[in-house]
Amino acid sequence: MLTTLQAALLGLLQGVTELFPISSLGHSVILPGLLHWQIDQTSDYFLPFLVLTHLATALVLLGFFWRDWLYLAQGVLRSFFTRSLKGDPYAKLGWMLIVGTIPAGLLGLIFQTKLAALFADPKTVAIFLALNGVLLGAIELLRRRGSQLFAGGDARIARLSFLQTLGVGTMQALALLPGFSRTGAALGGGLVAGLAHEDAARFSFLLATPIILAAAVLKVPHILHAPSATLVPALVGAVCAAVAAFFSVRFLTHYFKTNTLLPFAIYCLIAGTLSFFLV
Repeated sequence: MLTTLQAALLGLLQGVTELFPISSLGHSVILPGLLHWQIDQTSDYFLPFLVLTHLATALVLLGFFWRDWLYLAQGVLRSFFTRSLKGDPYAKLGWMLIVGTIPAGLLGLIFQTKLAALFADPKTVAIFLALNGVLLGAIELLRRRGSQLFAGGDARIARLSFLQTLGVGTMQALALLPGFSRTGAALGGGLVAGLAHEDAARFSFLLATPIILAAAVLKVPHILHAPSATLVPALVGAVCAAVAAFFSVRFLTHYFKTNTLLPFAIYCLIAGTLSFFLV
């Protein structure tokens, strides 16, 4: 059974690592192993915690970018009437988010059961976390060798083609493997496509919101059948995740204006390697 203190710590961890490019699932699997917590993350009692913390994170992202989502929704609706995306960056960006969400959503539905088995193996997750560091570092180095095609604002992000958007969405699907970061993979995909760090981070946060929200909402009905004793820790974890997510997205939107992925790459490589031997 998950205690209130454990739920609070895992909630804070989830809120930070879901948005930092260091893998929330990876840390949520490895930390209990390092601390010798007897938690079965595939059990029914853990499900309410998982659902509510992800729902809290998604709602924070929606609230943080609420103006953007309003403009995006209006843009998509306009495109139905005008039957054109030309000269309307918010309409184009709205459809880009829909296209970019498809790969991770589709692959998640297909391989959900098979991938769940990885959650029980902290050593495998530690390897994936180290590989996440290698991926982030490689993307950063690859971007430096190339040229920055465009930077600055939603209109610039909307200059990506739908094929490039599909590539970013496919990169995001790497997060189905616990240890790889959804934010990191999507941000990296944006960098490879030519976006600046600030714009790639913004695009990754917008792209992550429907995936996290949909995954949580689909599981909400299961909470109704959960034991009442599991709901209090789950709610505590959700509140902690929301607070951590708010400060994380606020920090990262400023961080990526002038900084790179390399510190996160180094952290994941070291943390994953050490965890492999310590778990």
